[in-house]
Amino acid sequence: MKIQILGTGCAKCKALTANAEAAVKQMGLDAEIEKVEDIQEIIKFGVMMTPALAVDGKVKIVGKVASADEIKKLLA
Repeated sequence: MKIQILGTGCAKCKALTANAEAAVKQMGLDAEIEKVEDIQEIIKFGVMMTPALAVDGKVKIVGKVASADEIKKLLA
């Protein structure tokens, strides 16, 4: 499983990254977490508002910092 955090490195992006890492750890998943900070790469996902979270290339959350619990529901 590949989880991508789309954002330019702002505080919200960092919070979403931390929450995604916590969710993966709590669930005991073997997942790669990648930060995508290049604006051109973010646009390729069709994302116009950050932060965003993609799972296996599919955007699941846009424009908000999801909690670890919200992320766990997406990954379950």
